[in-house]
Order: sequence, then C-alpha cells, then structure tokens
Amino acid sequence: MDFNLTEEQVAFADSVRKFAQKELADGALERAHSHDYPWEIAAKLAEMGLIGITVKEEDGGIGGSLVDAVIAIQELALVCPKSADVVQAGNFGAIRTFAEYASPYLKEKYLPDLLAGKKLLALGMSEPGAGSSVTELKTSAVEDGDHYIINGSKVFSTHSPHADSFLIYVRFGEGLDGIGSVMVDRGTPGFEVGQPSAFMSGEEWCQLYFDNCRIPKENVLLGPGGFKKQISGFNVERIGNASRALALGRHAFNVARQHCLDREQFGKALCEFQGLQWKFSEMALKLESSQLLLYRAAINADGGLPSAYETSIAKLSCNLTGWEVSNEALQAMGGYGYSTESLVEYCVKRTRGWMIAGGSIEVLKNRIAEDVFGRRFNQRAK
Repeated sequence: MDFNLTEEQVAFADSVRKFAQKELADGALERAHSHDYPWEIAAKLAEMGLIGITVKEEDGGIGGSLVDAVIAIQELALVCPKSADVVQAGNFGAIRTFAEYASPYLKEKYLPDLLAGKKLLALGMSEPGAGSSVTELKTSAVEDGDHYIINGSKVFSTHSPHADSFLIYVRFGEGLDGIGSVMVDRGTPGFEVGQPSAFMSGEEWCQLYFDNCRIPKENVLLGPGGFKKQISGFNVERIGNASRALALGRHAFNVARQHCLDREQFGKALCEFQGLQWKFSEMALKLESSQLLLYRAAINADGGLPSAYETSIAKLSCNLTGWEVSNEALQAMGGYGYSTESLVEYCVKRTRGWMIAGGSIEVLKNRIAEDVFGRRFNQRAK
C-alpha cells in the first residue's frame, strides 16, 4: 500500500503551488474579507485548468480525478483560502451533480460558461422546514403541459447572492421517489432571490422564493426517483467540504508555527515552551490522520461515486480537525491570531461553518453508526 502521491500528482501540486504564490498571495487577506465573488480569480483558475478538473473531457472538463481536485484545493488554500472556494464550486459543488446527470441540452446550455469561470451555479436544498431531514422538503414541481410550475422556498444556499443559475431540489410527488431536481435561472418570472443575510464567517446567502415559477421540462435535471442519485452526487460535495476544512486548518497551523518560531516571550521563542510544543504535536497528529482518511475517500470514489461511509468518516474527521487546529492556532498566536489582520481568525470562522454545512457532524455520526451496526436507524418521531 503506497501512501505517497504519484509523480504526476506531485508535479501537479507543485505547479498549483507556484501559480498560487505568484498570482494569489497578494490580496489574499482582502479577498477573504470581501463579500464579492472573486470573478477575476475564477477566470485565472479556469485558464489554469483548475475548474472542471472532475468533469469529463467530452463535456469540456479536464477529466481528472477527485484526488487532483483535492490537491488543487489544498495548495490554493495554503496561500489564499478564498480562492479554494472557487475550486470547490467548480469541481465539488452543484456542478459535479449537474455534470454527472444533465442531459446533452443542459450541458451545452450551462457548462461552457461555468467551466470558464464566467458564471456560477448554486444549490437550493435546505428549506425553512427541511434541513438535515432533506426528504421533508416541500418545494413542489407540478406538471403543466410542456412546463413545470415551481412553488416553495430555499434557505442557506451557498453563493446565492452571486449565482446565475440554481440547481433546486423539488418534490414532483409524494414520498422519497417523488423527489428530484430542476434548473432555474436568475431572472425567471416567479423566481425571486431575497436580500442577503450574513453568516458568522461573513459569507452571505439569500432566501430563494418560487411563486408559480414556470420552467420548461427541458430544465429537469433528475425527475421523480432521482433523489438517491442526487444524494450520491452530494457525497462528492462532502469531499470538497472536507478538503477545504482540512486545508484551512493546515493554513492556520503553518501561520501559527511560523509565529511561534519568530515571537519571543520571557527571553525565548514561543516554540521553546513545552505547552506549545505539545499543542502543535497534537495538531500535527490530527492533520496527518485526517489527510489519510480524505485521500482514501477520494481515491476510492474515482471509479464512480464515493462511498457514503468513507465520505462521512473523512468529512467528520476533517471538519473536527480543521476547526480544532485553526482554533488552537489562534490561541497559540494570542491577539495576533484573533486579529482580522491575520487569516487565522478567518480560518476559525470558516471551518466552524463546515461542521454544519454539507451534513452536520451529528448527521455524519448517525450515518457512520449505521455501517458500524449494519442497520438503519430511523431518526423520525414514531
């Protein structure tokens, strides 16, 4: 069993690292605290082939592996954490499910601009009454001739203030088999993007409202019975989530490590204090352990869609590690870490959010327990 990256992957990581240091280092702090989507960076990343890494070549993508996309996120995040969000959106987010299941018509309509970094696709999944229990969603799609009429609302949609199109989970009928998804463009009559609300991290999201929103049947991505395919695709998003969480934890670790080498108190460098030595040893253990779980999930998924168990294990580990390491890094740096002049506090806020988004750590534990005991556990009220 080889735990090392291949020669090609090492070369790819090196090229992404050099690109990031040359093109993204300047302005990284300002980018992190900006509410704007970094369109200029998205164009550069697309030109470098870092958007659509996991999309098939025949669809205009690079045809690379999930591990390649993980590497890209990690190398970019060590220089500019905000730029890693663009790689996530262009490889692991809604675009991955879309590229996997869209019709030739939909691919031709949407993929060229998405892969060029000119447009952005957001996911409408959670609702006011359906978060972790997504199967209780109520947003409906009712057939009307050559169209479907959409009614309902969505919350917590990442990139919703900036997205041009939205992949919306809808209910075509009753039960699990009644759930599917459709594509809705910003500006479609009956579709309203609400005013931005802010997360703790400073990111913004908008509530999405559908009031007799009429879309053509061609805009159906997955019809009735498509829910299981959507959730399988969503496991890919979890690998992207895990990659960013771990990468930002490592970013904070690196910054704090250098701080402890340079900063002196009581006549000696901070790294000379055993309390901090142990703290960094524990952080290193968490980072290295989570990295292996992440690679396992990504490598084993490259033959198709990822294992729900391996993905849940990886996301849980990386979420906890990213948060705990960045938080400890902030503590080690004291006031410097807590200041917005450092990206460490940004890493703390972002990693905390990923413990909720894309499947909370509690939901992941429930999913893992099902594999541990070999049975399903119904979380619903009897």
